[in-house]
Amino acid sequence: MSVVKNDKISRILAVDDSRDNLVLVRTILESENYEIDLVTDGATALQKIAESPPHLILLDVMMPGMDGYEVTRRIRNNPDLSYIPILLITAFHEASAVEGLDIGADDFIRKPFDTDELLARVRSLLRLKHSIDEQQKMTRQREDFVSRLTHDLRTPLVAADRMLSLFQQETFCNISPEMKQAIAVMIRSNKNLMEMVNTLLEVYRFEAGKKTLNLQNCNLKEIAQEVVSELNTLANEKDLTLKLDTYQLDQQGDNAGLIIGDKLELRRVLNNLIGNAIKFTDKGSIEIRIYENLPTNTNKAEIIIAVTDTGYGIAPEDQISIFERFRQGRNKRSGSGLGLYLSRCIIEAHGGKIELFSELGKGSVFTIRLPKST
Repeated sequence: MSVVKNDKISRILAVDDSRDNLVLVRTILESENYEIDLVTDGATALQKIAESPPHLILLDVMMPGMDGYEVTRRIRNNPDLSYIPILLITAFHEASAVEGLDIGADDFIRKPFDTDELLARVRSLLRLKHSIDEQQKMTRQREDFVSRLTHDLRTPLVAADRMLSLFQQETFCNISPEMKQAIAVMIRSNKNLMEMVNTLLEVYRFEAGKKTLNLQNCNLKEIAQEVVSELNTLANEKDLTLKLDTYQLDQQGDNAGLIIGDKLELRRVLNNLIGNAIKFTDKGSIEIRIYENLPTNTNKAEIIIAVTDTGYGIAPEDQISIFERFRQGRNKRSGSGLGLYLSRCIIEAHGGKIELFSELGKGSVFTIRLPKST
């Protein structure tokens, strides 16, 4: 029976200091049309794996110099290697196999082994390997799709925004007040769509590990003041009070509220939280309070940002998953379900936490905890 997956013959590396054992393993596996490489020591095995990673490794536990445990440990600690199943071959008691499994091996078989048992374990681990490879391939394809999609969407959206602005400015011809109002609606919708695309792109970058933070000294008070100033117009349109409370920080001098962070990303988080508070509040107020938690014996100093609103509140069942991707609330004004997920990613990348306390009909409090700059 030929063992083929994705038009490729499965390659197996057998590692054992006994030539006789290697010959036996090769005889058994070649009968199934596997491609077999034989190595007699751990160091050579690691070199061969780095040069040409196999689909499966059969590894003797007891070898002179570098034993099977150490080989397993080095394989699992190598970030440049994709996942390779490891089948340990041991002549000792179960405790030795348990030790191998604890450090990253996937299965074990005892000497002298039964031919059918060996082949069954090999087939099982190869199925696992090919399944994981397919999942990783699909993940890469999804990430590539998201990256290309967001890039391709941004181009026409930017062009449309510029053209609509020219129409609004009557660059080409005079237009009626009714047409200006319609164009203003189109511009807002276009900007909302652009914001969704940008958020999706940022989520992709975080999840793909391609996001690099530009870390520097950041003054959270100044960032909050900028965001509040920009969003105050939206609050006024709904007759809401938007208040920034930095009283505690003001009493501590110019260095209060400083952290090491990415200013643009932290600004994105505050813009999202305060913007959401305005969106989901019809009467009352939104208060942003920034203060410092002094260090204790168990905790380091933190800068706390609390965004409190008097809006609809969030149901307990929705609070559980509110920071997960594509988790939309039940409110008809809910967006894509990515904003809070991205905010969580950003805050956690800064070594902080974001939390929620909410009661239906009474409002919500989103709290950010960030380590204070030393």
